[in-house]
Amino acid sequence: MTDPKQRSGDLLERLTQVLEARKLASPDTSYVAKLHSKGQDAILKKIGEESCELVMASKDQDPAKVVTEAADLWFHSLVLLGWHGLSAADVLAELDRRMGLSGLEEKANRKKG
Repeated sequence: MTDPKQRSGDLLERLTQVLEARKLASPDTSYVAKLHSKGQDAILKKIGEESCELVMASKDQDPAKVVTEAADLWFHSLVLLGWHGLSAADVLAELDRRMGLSGLEEKANRKKG
């Protein structure tokens, strides 16, 4: 059986590849291409909407809706990463770099830099 951590990384890599391909598609046939054609502000607006929807689902204490809205937020965050020429691997590398640091220590390090 495949390690769940490995499957997660594989899924993010596959999704990143799909998003890269779709941003080059026609905006008439691809939601991702349509977002990219509208520019960064359209992507940011969707991230704001999905963030609010995730907060509301959590406040409603609806676990299934929390998962759905978190997936929507992650998806649109991946679209934004693609806008900047970045990928999920970049975020995973940053999270890996932070492993072993306390949140307080990591935050203090950011203020120094």
